[in-house]
Formats: sequence, structure tokens, C-alpha cells
Amino acid sequence: MKSDLRQKFADPSRGVYFIGTCPPKSSATEAQLEEITDKLLARLSHIDVDGLVVYDIQDESSRIEAPRPFPYMETHDPRMYSKLLRDKSQQPIITYKSVSQRSREDFDNWLNEAADDYGVEDLVLVGSPSSTGDIKLPLNDAYAALRDSKHDFQLGGVTIAERHASKGNEHERLLEKSDKGCEFFISQAVYNPQATIDMLTSYARSCRDKGIEPKRVILTFTPCGSAKTLEFMEWLGISIPDATRWRILDSKDPLAESIRTCRSSLEQIIDAVAHYNLPLGLNIESLTNRKDEIDASIRLYKLLKATLDLKLAEQAL
Repeated sequence: MKSDLRQKFADPSRGVYFIGTCPPKSSATEAQLEEITDKLLARLSHIDVDGLVVYDIQDESSRIEAPRPFPYMETHDPRMYSKLLRDKSQQPIITYKSVSQRSREDFDNWLNEAADDYGVEDLVLVGSPSSTGDIKLPLNDAYAALRDSKHDFQLGGVTIAERHASKGNEHERLLEKSDKGCEFFISQAVYNPQATIDMLTSYARSCRDKGIEPKRVILTFTPCGSAKTLEFMEWLGISIPDATRWRILDSKDPLAESIRTCRSSLEQIIDAVAHYNLPLGLNIESLTNRKDEIDASIRLYKLLKATLDLKLAEQAL
């Protein structure tokens, strides 16, 4: 099945909608893999999605001194899980790949296997979580490898609004990544809408000034139902304003409050950048394997998809 994401991404009048997920832990048997996959797809059977995003989970302990709130566990190969999901769902899958741990030769082989053995077509490359440590392949060198590859991957990149808030240059990174072949971007989870608005505004204005069309930016949202989940979000580098933190944690129903917060954030973002005609999308994930947060992510998906669809319809009037 040929992915149709390129065509969907190229239409700025519509949103694009994804569910993000992680490969099961590496100790899961083939039977357990099948069961986990079937449960996920059963949850998605009643919602309209354009595809799924499969992450490449790495131990990011080098990025921060604080201990990881949830233990790191190795997972199955994201390429394998992407293929399993695609075969069962007949949906396009965006596959993440962390590139810093392997040499250029190893990465070239990985790309060949991804295309030939696993049918990967849509790919997001991620660099090292820290500038320290043994970086065998810098992200720019991985982009060069992709340009030299015989395979026609659609390449995406990561964007981090928190980086823009601290350094003010995330829009320049997006332009540079576009020059290196990125056709879309997926954000880190949004809980600080103003940081995202500032980044998107800078990016859209830079594109306008240069006379180029902005790439699709897919905004990630996730529910939060506990102090432990919120602690993990902050450990991952997600910016959560104090007022937002306490509004969620002090609520009688933190999950419901986090969903309301995410909807409000999305509405603020859309209203702030609507006049730039910046093509947007949504990626909804659960950061934990708690059933209540997984179920909440589906409710969040339905609400935010309806919100973006309505805003796009209003803009078309």
C-alpha cells in the first residue's frame, strides 16, 4: 500500500490527524505483540485517523540530572512495529528514528532495511538528546545520508517550542531542516500555548518574508491524569506553566481538566496564527500505559479533531 500522506500534507485546507504510540517492550512475545496491536487498533476503530506515529524510545538520562520518573525499558524495533500496525490497519505509519547511536554505514543499512524489509515510507529523524556523549552520527549527517539514499522517503522533523522560548531561533531550525529535506514537522507535547504561538508566528513570518510556503506543522497533545505523569512530562522537557500545573493537579478530575486545557491551548494557537495560513495537524498520544490516560487520549483526539476541523471550516467561509 502506497502511503497517501504526501497528498494530504500538500492540501493546506485540511487538517491531518494522527495517534502516537510506542513499540511494546522488547520482552513482549509475538503473541503479546499481536494482542497489544489488536487492542490499540480496536480503540481506534471508532475514530477517523490519517495514520499513526511510532516513536523510537531512547534512554535520555544524559539530557537531565533528575532521575527518570518512569523506568526506561527497551522496546521492539519501531520499523517492525510500524509494519505490523500498517499491515493490520492499512493506515500510513510515520516512523521515528534516533540516529546518534550508529555510524553512517550502519544508518545506510538501516535505511535500506526500513524500505525493503519493513515498507517504511514516512520517517522522522531525531538527533541526540544531549550535546554530550558519544554521538556517532550527527543529525545533519543523517539528513545527508537520506538525500543520498536510493529510497524515496518522506522526511519529517521534530520541533520544540520550548527551545524557541529559551533561544528564539526554532523557526530558523525549521527553515534549515526544510532545506535539508523535511516536508513536515511534529511538535513536542503542547502545554504552553504561548511558546508554540511565538514559534509558529516566527516561522510563518519568515516563510512569508522569504516567499516560500510553510511546511505542515503537526501539534502533539497528551492527557495528564496524575502528579507522576506531570512529573514525567516535565522530565521530558515539556513546559508547563505553574498556573496550568496547579489547575490540573488541584482539580477533582485531573484528566478532564487536562483535556480542557489542551482544547483551550489549541484554540489559542489556531486563533493566533490563522491569518498566516499555516497548515496544521494533530498528533495525540498517551505518555503512560495507564488505561485511564490511554482512554482519555482517545477522548482528547475526538475533541481536538473536531475543534481544528471547525476552525478550518470557519476560515474557509
